[in-house]
Amino acid sequence: MQFPEWLRSLRFSGGDSKSEMDNLKTLLPSLPSSFSLSSLSLSPSSIIGLGALASLTTYWLVTRPRPIQPPCDLQAQSISVQGDQSCRRSALLKDDNLLEFYYEDAKTVYDMFQRGLRIAGNGPCLGFRKPGEPYQWISYTEVAERAQVLGSGLLAKGCKPNPQQYVGIFAQNRPEWVITEMACYTFSMALVPLYDTLGLEAMVHILNLAEISMVICDKEDKAESLLKIKEKGVTTTLSCLVLFNPFSAALLERGRKCGVEILQLSQIMVGSNINATPMTQIFFFFRLLPIRGKPKGAMITHGNIASNTSSVIKILEVSSESFVLPVSMFCHGARVGFYQGDISLLMDDIKTLKPTFFPVVPRLLNRIYDKILGSVTSPLRRVILHYAVRRKQAELSSGVVRNNSLWDRLIFNKIQASLGGNLRFILTASAPISPTVLSFLRATLGCLIFEGYGQTECTAGCTFSMPGDWSAGHVGAPLPCAMVKLTDIPDMNYYAKNGEGEICIRGHSVFRGYLKDEERTGEALDADGWLHTGDVGQWLPNGTLRIVDRKKHIFKLSQGEYIAPEKIENVYTRCVPVLQVFVHGDSLQSYLIGVVVPDPEVFVNWAKERGVVGSYEELCQNPDVKKAVLEDMTAVAKEAGLKSFEQVKDLYLHPEMFSVSNGLLTPTLKSKRVDLRRVFSEQIAQMYSKSSI
Repeated sequence: MQFPEWLRSLRFSGGDSKSEMDNLKTLLPSLPSSFSLSSLSLSPSSIIGLGALASLTTYWLVTRPRPIQPPCDLQAQSISVQGDQSCRRSALLKDDNLLEFYYEDAKTVYDMFQRGLRIAGNGPCLGFRKPGEPYQWISYTEVAERAQVLGSGLLAKGCKPNPQQYVGIFAQNRPEWVITEMACYTFSMALVPLYDTLGLEAMVHILNLAEISMVICDKEDKAESLLKIKEKGVTTTLSCLVLFNPFSAALLERGRKCGVEILQLSQIMVGSNINATPMTQIFFFFRLLPIRGKPKGAMITHGNIASNTSSVIKILEVSSESFVLPVSMFCHGARVGFYQGDISLLMDDIKTLKPTFFPVVPRLLNRIYDKILGSVTSPLRRVILHYAVRRKQAELSSGVVRNNSLWDRLIFNKIQASLGGNLRFILTASAPISPTVLSFLRATLGCLIFEGYGQTECTAGCTFSMPGDWSAGHVGAPLPCAMVKLTDIPDMNYYAKNGEGEICIRGHSVFRGYLKDEERTGEALDADGWLHTGDVGQWLPNGTLRIVDRKKHIFKLSQGEYIAPEKIENVYTRCVPVLQVFVHGDSLQSYLIGVVVPDPEVFVNWAKERGVVGSYEELCQNPDVKKAVLEDMTAVAKEAGLKSFEQVKDLYLHPEMFSVSNGLLTPTLKSKRVDLRRVFSEQIAQMYSKSSI
């Protein structure tokens, strides 16, 4: 806060016509009209005491925590569209016209970066580090120059400067990834990310669907997997690979034999520098969705990205600039640091980088929550921790978010230091997060934690929590770029007239469709342009949206009750010993069963507190431990309001995490339910072979 603002904050709330002395008198008891301060006879010590009191009062007024001012009435965060209570838009809009862009000079991703370049110039842009060393930074100017040169090199290798030119990238996140991305945007080409976790069959489908001839890789092993596909003759278009890292002569020879040119990144970044030809509107950013069989290519325009980013800036525009910077990142000249590529070194990278903005998935926040609770073994320390959390949550309820309170200094400073100590802003999305975990971490981390909801087909988010609203149990109000409506699902007894139904989205952030797949595009987008998400939502009285169920993956039990397993799994992951859970049911069975992966960081101590000692693997096979886990899950389920038929009656404790590498999770960390049923078919059969429960 600037000094003039300090002075203004010290002014009393009287009318403009009153003097400061008149305002002071309003705070004092009623006194005779003849009273004046000059009539008081005070000793020197009394005057000094009053001066000290006044100084302390002034210091408190200046430094006292202030609540964040919300951008709208938090009791009316969204407004019905044309009187339809099931269809709502952001309360930040003046009318039903949705926000398309925030800055006139930032209507594409290329424009956003150029705006950041004008702001930051030679300031740091992309950061990387080597083991044990500090971060090194590439400036905005250098990133722009490298992107221009790389894009020119791609054109020299036969790529065409138009949105139908798809360039593949097969690499971990690192500075070169962003430079490649900007190189494509500079010359109107579309970027297609590839993932090794999809498997060879899916990789072939992607390369053929987008007719990709050029792929940029980071390491030799990824190039080898692409050459393996080429050698089988199942993809004919692939003709050139460009690697970030050095490669062997054997790889070069292998590529030559199958007709694929292999180049080092430095080799393609030479030659003439061609003038940029960025597109202004229909410039596709191509995202792949490995869902239900073959991957789908979601076509995302620059307009989609600009409107989505602009909406978050609009929500945060009343806050200080430090909150806006991390959200719009390059648009405001922010810097972005990358991890070393080794997940085991991630926490060290975070401590070294000291980020102010940290986008995370709920799964990571759950791990942080469990680790904090698991590290507090003493009953006294646990009592103190929960008391401190309650005191911080009391501040949150009044809109105050800070990390400099007495409790932060005494209790939470080590927790905050483990994430760098500078966190101002956390964004969680991609899956629901427990209200308990969210409220706890808002208190302990002492920073803004926003929750959003959306999916790839609407670019990123369609709802976002408002600054100043630190309540939990919802995903915020619609973003200014989109309308959100709920539609009836009769089979599941959800009706829009009751404020419940399938979540549908329409607006500037909704994608154009799936590449060369009219059937699936028709399933996702209806004739009026509404995107059907498959999620079930509920409008709350304050205009925010709560996710309550999932339309897809539902099944019936033998008694005719519908089950949405993902909703139930989200409840069970709140249990302290549970890291992952797969809920299974069968139309021939009357009850549910589950496969649970205990959290290795807390499970052993959790069992020890209940009188059972053993290794992680031994505890997974212990029937008493299984019973204790089931009891804990049942208690959490009842507390969350799950009906009896929605609660698992038996479970199997599995000692290995579900992961992308073992084929049980998608690259977006969603459960692959068909594969989970197949892998655990024996355990499922054993649980159902017992007498009926």
